[in-house]
Amino acid sequence: MLVQQHRSKGGARAVCALAVAGVMAATGGCSGGGGGDRAVADERGRADSLDAVHRAAAVLAGTVTGTGTAIMSGAAAGSRDSGSGAAAGSAEVRTTMETAAGGTRVTIRGRGVYDFRHRTGRLTVVLPQGAAGTTEHRPITELMAPGALYMMNRGAGVPADKWVRVDTTTLADGNLVTGGVTDPMAAAELLRGADRVTYVGRTVLDGVPVRHYRGTTDLGRAAREAAPESRGALRAAAKGFRRDTVRFDAYLDDQGRLRKVRHRFGFADEGPAVEVVSTTLLSGFGVPVSVRLPDGRDIYTGRIRQR
Repeated sequence: MLVQQHRSKGGARAVCALAVAGVMAATGGCSGGGGGDRAVADERGRADSLDAVHRAAAVLAGTVTGTGTAIMSGAAAGSRDSGSGAAAGSAEVRTTMETAAGGTRVTIRGRGVYDFRHRTGRLTVVLPQGAAGTTEHRPITELMAPGALYMMNRGAGVPADKWVRVDTTTLADGNLVTGGVTDPMAAAELLRGADRVTYVGRTVLDGVPVRHYRGTTDLGRAAREAAPESRGALRAAAKGFRRDTVRFDAYLDDQGRLRKVRHRFGFADEGPAVEVVSTTLLSGFGVPVSVRLPDGRDIYTGRIRQR
């Protein structure tokens, strides 16, 4: 675990985040992935590939469709995704975050729901055995909101009934990797900085036809082009990452909705850079999402024990 101490006008405030590089050093081998695609033929050319990728975040937020027409979000309309024409606005989320060094592979998994209109979500994050220095670790509940990450069951001296709050704009990576989950909206907003995109072809993902795009995105450009709620964390990432560019694979359905995105981050806290592969899968568009952020009295402000 990476533990960071921040000071504010109100005094010392302890915050913490899962550091994938640190988790890697304390666990045994573990594997995983977000596969499940099979290649099929496609008739589409590459002329509008860049535009399709750039629009992915706006389509998820429910403000535009893949062709630019304003729509209601799926959550507002009460529709549920059946693999066809339901709007976005919210979705069920599955995530994996993987890294490897010295022959050891670590996979952190997450599952939950996310509201792209309000940029809030609730995910349960499961660490691999041994990642926290013990045989098993209770799943961590993470609440995501613009500029903030809240964690329950953090351990390391934090009372079981208390949340830990992290200001994501103060993290060197903007919480793209240290939370063990890339915020789903941030994952989509990163695509706004894409500068080189290749259209790979058609494929089928979880039974849904999608178009596969591959390319690189510039962190600084993504931060400038992102919605105001996402800019602070992405600006921090643009300053903190060792590499300015991030490789990605994105899969969009016929409505322009992002179904899967995989980013390859070059992350380094200290020492050699470590590649962290973060995969986000979206389904169940229009699912109801209710996220209640903790009250101040429920947030732990004491010292967090270093591992």
